[in-house]
Amino acid sequence: MGRYTKLLAEHLIPLREQNELSLFHFDFQRRGLPSFNAADATIRACRWIPGRYVQKAWKTIGWPPYTWFAGEADVYHFPNFIRPPLPRGASVVTIHDVAFLRYPETIEEKNLVYLRSQINQTVRRATAIITVSQFTAREVRELLGVPEEKLHAIPSGLDPTLRSPTPEAILALRQRLRLTRPYLLSVGTIEPRKNFPFLVEVFDHLDKFDGDLVIAGRKGWKFESLLERIARSPRRDRIHLVEDLPESDLPALYGGAELFLLASLYEGFGFPPLEAMACGTPALVTPGGSLEEICGGGGLVLPDGDTARWVHEITALLQAPGARDELRRRGAEHAKRFSWLETARKTWDVYAVAHQLHRARNH
Repeated sequence: MGRYTKLLAEHLIPLREQNELSLFHFDFQRRGLPSFNAADATIRACRWIPGRYVQKAWKTIGWPPYTWFAGEADVYHFPNFIRPPLPRGASVVTIHDVAFLRYPETIEEKNLVYLRSQINQTVRRATAIITVSQFTAREVRELLGVPEEKLHAIPSGLDPTLRSPTPEAILALRQRLRLTRPYLLSVGTIEPRKNFPFLVEVFDHLDKFDGDLVIAGRKGWKFESLLERIARSPRRDRIHLVEDLPESDLPALYGGAELFLLASLYEGFGFPPLEAMACGTPALVTPGGSLEEICGGGGLVLPDGDTARWVHEITALLQAPGARDELRRRGAEHAKRFSWLETARKTWDVYAVAHQLHRARNH
């Protein structure tokens, strides 16, 4: 959510034309906005009360109004699922996925309770809803009863800094992480929906691959099953968990991998496989919600849970440099389709539609 919000806002700014763009955040600890390019936007921050206290009040009593903190605007965009109490102005909400309805067992309990308690009034009161894929738009329509005319499917873009790294950058990162052998890579928060234990199962059966498995991501929730599965693996000494890697190191991590693997059960969009493609690494994914839609043109889509098929395809690619190069070429071309500038342009169009609808309803 943080990456979506940051990159969307940075690309909204140069397209604002005659519009004024104001960015609001809670900043009780006075940390500011880290590494954020917002020179032509107004920054508003609430520094007198922690945001978590305000959110708790919104959850429990639906008060105080958001305008107390963010000020007045014609259109408000809430990029993280939920619309807070808003007495006036058009509202746009981004819903990234509905895993909390499809796979509730994979969601952290406090987030599950919050989303389920707030989502119905959010979709009812929002003027327009943005989804990050056509798949998620269909899910929102089916599971939440949102009319099609209220939904706007706008694919996210890719960070322009994510591109093929230099050999020197790859070597430096490998030395720092002590990756001395070829490696397969997966990236994502360590939580049940990412299905990382399945990748460990696949890795255990890659008898002809004399390399490592790298899983990069912070521990999220219910991550113990992965740690237990790694502990049972006969190849556990070759499985590396990499946490808190700076984003600036991601291109080298992606670019140094033989293959990128994502066996996720459900994704509303799916940044990591596209990022791998942009960095020159072939990607293998499950259909996983939107993954076939988002990655199918450039990656290899394999059945969820089919260990034998995954082992076969990975082994075949590792033994066929030509096939791997062709998948690499396809992936790089496919990744070019995802532009934050285009995402921002379409988002401004939604703001205009929401503003017009709101004015028509109130006059």
